[in-house]
Amino acid sequence: MIVITGPTGNIGRHLLSLLIEAAPAGREELRVVVRDPARLPEDVRGRVEVVVGSHGDAATVERAFAGADAVFWLVPPDASGTPDEAYSGFTRPAVRAFAANGVGHVVGVSALGRGTPQATRAGLVTASLAMDDLIADSGVAYRALACPSFYENLLEEVDAIRDDGVFTDTVAADRPAPMVAVADIAAAAAALLLDRSWTGVGDVPVLGPQDLSPDDLARIMTEELGRPVRYRRQSLDELRSTMLGYGLNEAFVEAMVDMKRAKDEGLDSGVDRSPQAGTATTFARWCARTLRPALLTTQGAVDAR
Repeated sequence: MIVITGPTGNIGRHLLSLLIEAAPAGREELRVVVRDPARLPEDVRGRVEVVVGSHGDAATVERAFAGADAVFWLVPPDASGTPDEAYSGFTRPAVRAFAANGVGHVVGVSALGRGTPQATRAGLVTASLAMDDLIADSGVAYRALACPSFYENLLEEVDAIRDDGVFTDTVAADRPAPMVAVADIAAAAAALLLDRSWTGVGDVPVLGPQDLSPDDLARIMTEELGRPVRYRRQSLDELRSTMLGYGLNEAFVEAMVDMKRAKDEGLDSGVDRSPQAGTATTFARWCARTLRPALLTTQGAVDAR
């Protein structure tokens, strides 16, 4: 039995699809934890067991992890509390339920940076690494998928790319760093969950095929979208003011700023880029398959108004 948390999110929905493909061969029973079962695709609902609730709730994870062999662990984004509350605080009930139910293997989504000079002052990444330590100390076999920034973060800027030909971040325009597609993270998770011959605790870096700077991203988007796209560097002060203007928790905002500062100092560049198993989606391919359709969809919505 594999339990999937966050099955309707960007990573979770890809993972669920991959695991369902393996299920007809009788390899695994699947259980999902979800607040709103209606958000699950209709063709999925009859093929998985559903536990309704938040996986940050002790009673919910106690039900969800009963009889489970493995768990996919993904903390949802929550900027209403402190980073410790958002990561370790959310995870503590699950850690107790792992032990109580004899869960053997856990695969979690985390971040790059462990062992780098920036790791202890990287805000949200530091909080994520502390969550990994909490899970590792529970006694389960644990693999933390150590991820850089996602290509999918650019989907938050579809309107600006479409209307103004610009996207924004806080890192230097010429600083290369790894980036990854969420589908590749899901593929790495599926491989670990289906073959649980591994033991102990460790990180599994999940990187895209090459390091890319914001200027590289702009060039590739320009080529793939057939329209000029440029990068605008935002100051950390501007980022802070914008996030606070949204009413986010002040400690969470400072942790986001610290993470962005650490990334600009090379946080994501501390891992050896050795050959990886599985897929590695290029940014150009992602632009063609994901970003371009998103731009066309939003353009259609604008034209319809």
